[in-house]
Amino acid sequence: MTDGAVTETARVLIAADKFKGSLTAVQVAERVTAGLRRAVPDVEVETLPVADGGDGTVAAAVAAGFERREVRVTGPLGDQVTAAFALRDGTAVVEMAEASGLQLLPAGTFAPLTATTYGSGELLKAALDAGARTLVFGVGGSATTDGGAGMLAALGAVFLDADGAPVGPGGGALAELASADLSGIDPRFADVEFVLASDVDNPLTGPKGAPAVYGPQKGASPEDVAALDAALAHFAVVLEKAIGAKAATCAALPGAGGAGGIGYGALLLGATFRPGIELMLEVLGFAPALERATVVITGEGSLDEQTLHGKAPAGVAAAARAAGKPVVAVCGRLLLSQEALEAAGIRRAYPLTDLEPDPAKSIPNAGPLLERVAANIAADIL
Repeated sequence: MTDGAVTETARVLIAADKFKGSLTAVQVAERVTAGLRRAVPDVEVETLPVADGGDGTVAAAVAAGFERREVRVTGPLGDQVTAAFALRDGTAVVEMAEASGLQLLPAGTFAPLTATTYGSGELLKAALDAGARTLVFGVGGSATTDGGAGMLAALGAVFLDADGAPVGPGGGALAELASADLSGIDPRFADVEFVLASDVDNPLTGPKGAPAVYGPQKGASPEDVAALDAALAHFAVVLEKAIGAKAATCAALPGAGGAGGIGYGALLLGATFRPGIELMLEVLGFAPALERATVVITGEGSLDEQTLHGKAPAGVAAAARAAGKPVVAVCGRLLLSQEALEAAGIRRAYPLTDLEPDPAKSIPNAGPLLERVAANIAADIL
């Protein structure tokens, strides 16, 4: 790619997501910076770790200058966990995975029918208590498929079974739901800007719904998927009796199926759905950073078909292309053709597998490998 080299006054913007399982977005930026400077010591580098709303979103906001706030909340299995949100100038970035994410489960443990989003509701409440007037709610990486019922309960909703007892935690228990009362929901939601940031546009139920598409990732068997889909459909019916047609309308909206259906709960609370990366780039201040850059390096652990559907590198590349800035990508593995990369606005991708084809070796050594890759990028384009 030397024929596409940029000028010697290059200013590099590193706007990459995490390499899941090996490096955070902040660590990716640090390693790429080190590799570039190994090759070109005086290169100007600006780092802006990015995220698309899933796990790592709060960390990206903190790296961009937000204040990290920690709070004890209910984890997906009902135990207490420490979760964080990010706050700056009245805007809170809240990541559901901090309270209800798969990463909070013990290794090899899944709870597709019983995992709860109650802690995500507690986290939103903590952000409101901290004075947030805008809530950016990043959803993804969830351990849960409860349609946001746990979150709504934490915020004041009441869900009872036929005996008048509160239904149990998780999506499976919603099959027993007999009545719902949302009148006790925290009234502050009427006065704040609430934005649902997600990289998925699935509805709540059906063949493209939360249980069918994402349930298996959370340990759900085919029988569990069927049970959860029926339970969430029942949940929407009971809610329709309680609050009217809005319940059915929201269930069909894009984003309702995000993070096990917590998107549905957020939409019921009045959230506006936005593609996660588009929203996060705004929140993180990407546009002014892009203006200062002459070349952009983006990336994530796996550049594949999913990348093209709302993941961080695709969002970064689209914005950079619109601004006329060249983009290259770093990744752990590359599963896209050169044609697909160029269509997404990425000139070239540099996978770690070019240096170490064995994932068992490349994943634990991702940091040093990434530095070597970055040195190669510097040689090619600086």
